[in-house]
Amino acid sequence: MSDLELRHLRYFVAVAEELSVTAAAARLGIAQQSLSQQIAALERRLKTRLFDRDTRGTRLTAVGEVFLPEARAVLERAGLATAVAARAARGEIGQVDLAFLASAANTLLPPIVRALRERFPDWELTTDAVSIAEMVTGLRSGRYDVGFGRPPCVDDLRTRVIATEPTCAVLPSGHPLALRGALHLAELKDEPWVLTPRDSWLPWHVRYDAEYAAAGYEPRVVAEGSSVQNLLALVAAGVGVTRLAASSRSLRGGGVVYVPLEGEVAETVVTWRDDTPLIRNVVSVVAALAATTDLTVDQAS
Repeated sequence: MSDLELRHLRYFVAVAEELSVTAAAARLGIAQQSLSQQIAALERRLKTRLFDRDTRGTRLTAVGEVFLPEARAVLERAGLATAVAARAARGEIGQVDLAFLASAANTLLPPIVRALRERFPDWELTTDAVSIAEMVTGLRSGRYDVGFGRPPCVDDLRTRVIATEPTCAVLPSGHPLALRGALHLAELKDEPWVLTPRDSWLPWHVRYDAEYAAAGYEPRVVAEGSSVQNLLALVAAGVGVTRLAASSRSLRGGGVVYVPLEGEVAETVVTWRDDTPLIRNVVSVVAALAATTDLTVDQAS
């Protein structure tokens, strides 16, 4: 039985259902003689007769009666396996591991996960809120399939912008500039600053260096915060000022004031490394969502 093939089972089932080699051959689109030879070969492999043939026609033997439901089950299972493989090849089923930049997960995760679950209900989704360094490392290693957050500023990952929003100066409540409708970065030259450590993600800080240099100064950093929440707490405590995307308002209720910085915007991107049908489906769904939804705003508010 080692060389038994699915075609043998299909031939057997066709003859068993038609109880006629002639009718079964027509149904299968093969020559009657070839079908008879294949059924005879199957019987030899099984070392038993599956059909009785006489002048009254073709009938299943007792063994054939037992074999028929098993053959049908194997064919059905093979059909299901083929369908599953085809769906997997189209990226319609599988596990999708998503990483969200922790500072942006509050606004990004709910609408994105909801849209993905609605479009592909058979996906197994996992989500993590991570730092930018953890996201990039995870995408490079394959731990994560797709990431969402700020542009990582690296060349080996693909990105697509899904939202833009104002970048704001974040000032302590009561700061002399807090009532301004907008500010230029140069106007904060003499302020003490609180920023994330340079080694938290150097590519971002290289970009910041260029932006501060274009404004005519190097910021005087008096304290560092390991997260956006830490930075906001330091600003609220009056330690210094910082600049953040406007959507970070959702992370702190009071003690700070956001003033838009003229000409500055923050991008939100979807980031990935591998080009697979599954990942292309994620990007497609998120791009469609971004076309109709402001992903920088808490949708529950």
